[in-house]
Amino acid sequence: MSRSARIAGVALAGGLLMATAIAIAVDERKPAAPLPSPTDLAPYDPLRDELARCRTLTMPDSGCDAAWEEHRRRFLGREDDRP
Repeated sequence: MSRSARIAGVALAGGLLMATAIAIAVDERKPAAPLPSPTDLAPYDPLRDELARCRTLTMPDSGCDAAWEEHRRRFLGREDDRP
């Protein structure tokens, strides 16, 4: 292979690499939509609203005690639900 053929091959490879880099940098596709948060996907749960209210209280509240107990029951499961 002659010297000029090698130079032409290297120049062609360099040109292809440059064209690829430009094509990647100037990508005109629209950005993907952001993924929804888990709270957007979850069905409405009034317990979540009650717990949010209870987090702001500084005094004992029987409704909050019941809400937290329900939350613990859901999270940990009932004794009779275990195998």
